[in-house]
Amino acid sequence: MQNPRLLSIALATLMLFTFSPFSKATASEKSLMMATTTSTDNTGLLDYLMPRFEEDTGIDIKWTATGTGKALKLGQRCDVDVLLVHAPPAEKKYIDAGYGKNRREIMYNDFVIIGPESDPARIKGKNVRDALDTIRKNKAVFVSRGDDSGTNKKEKLLWKATGMPLPEKENWYVQAGQGMLSTINVTEERRGYTMTDRGTYIKYQSQKQDQPMLKVLVEGDSILLNQYSVIGVNPGNCPNAKFELAMKFSDWMAGDRAQKLISEFRLLGKPLFTPNAK
Repeated sequence: MQNPRLLSIALATLMLFTFSPFSKATASEKSLMMATTTSTDNTGLLDYLMPRFEEDTGIDIKWTATGTGKALKLGQRCDVDVLLVHAPPAEKKYIDAGYGKNRREIMYNDFVIIGPESDPARIKGKNVRDALDTIRKNKAVFVSRGDDSGTNKKEKLLWKATGMPLPEKENWYVQAGQGMLSTINVTEERRGYTMTDRGTYIKYQSQKQDQPMLKVLVEGDSILLNQYSVIGVNPGNCPNAKFELAMKFSDWMAGDRAQKLISEFRLLGKPLFTPNAK
């Protein structure tokens, strides 16, 4: 016959472990919140990588996908622990301001300008500056993300490089205020032009194989490099940021396994990102 006193002690011990703040803290310490750009999410890269990260480290990672500008603000406000973003000038300002630490380059692809196969403005094969000048002169529809994302920041930089003002008030310049895939779909509807990262464009291609598609018309300029980096949220600004876990994530992304997985991630037989962790 079981001893009632021993049974009650066992139940009390079980309840103490189950409901104690210590057990909850231990579980929460193994979780990580990340803010990232829409391209890493839209392409399916994170759905491909993160289960393997959790398998290797035991860290439960969750993420929110938004434009890089908003992702940096989430880090500044201490709403996340780590960032995976792609706007180097903005990232460096963010770190200099004391909001982030240990920026590490992980992978890259490139930006391209896409448009209808008929190419009404005749920009195919031009360099970036001449292509944008031609779009402006022809008042051809250009769809901007208009969301302060890394892509939008780069696009503004390219317009500035033409020596002319950003055409924000022009009727032919459309600001979608949406993520990259949605912006591409708006561009297709408007039979216009837009700038996208190549990875998201390949994802778009994979979804539109049986329909008329926008084509890559401008590519290859060195200024179109699209670098992605991991940044830890600075615990000096956010005392509750899980900086050690963020660095484990950074180390894993830069490690041999993740770099190989990134190189093997393909759609339509094409690589979406090229690993380049140093």
